[in-house]
Amino acid sequence: MAFDCKDSGSYLASQLAKVFSRSLQQHAAHLGFLPGQFPVLLELWTNEGLTQKQLIDRLDVEQATVANTLVRMERDGLIERRAHPTDRRARLIYLTERAKTMRDDALQAAREADRALFNGFRNFERELALEYMRRLIENAHKLENL
Repeated sequence: MAFDCKDSGSYLASQLAKVFSRSLQQHAAHLGFLPGQFPVLLELWTNEGLTQKQLIDRLDVEQATVANTLVRMERDGLIERRAHPTDRRARLIYLTERAKTMRDDALQAAREADRALFNGFRNFERELALEYMRRLIENAHKLENL
């Protein structure tokens, strides 16, 4: 039985993640962050002063990925790390003023990136596609917990 990648949810999800990432990169290039940094920014715009471990748990991403992302974000002037008040091993992650001021423009760029990829979809089709994506993610999390 031949494997047709066009009928594979895993393959298509991988391709979809790439095109959404590229779309965000194109729409947000002028702001100075990378698509992989966007989830970290979203978390920190909502709640600053998280530890790396808290970010790993919230983003459901590997430790090495978050560590590398934070190094780059610190280098690029988007975050700063501060001492934890009670745990000498931990550092708290805060946004720089630059990252704070780009919030509205970054969120607008993300909306534009989504809009570009959902071009030609009617509102209910877009909502249905998003609901299917959320359900697939929920199913994947259930499988991880078995």
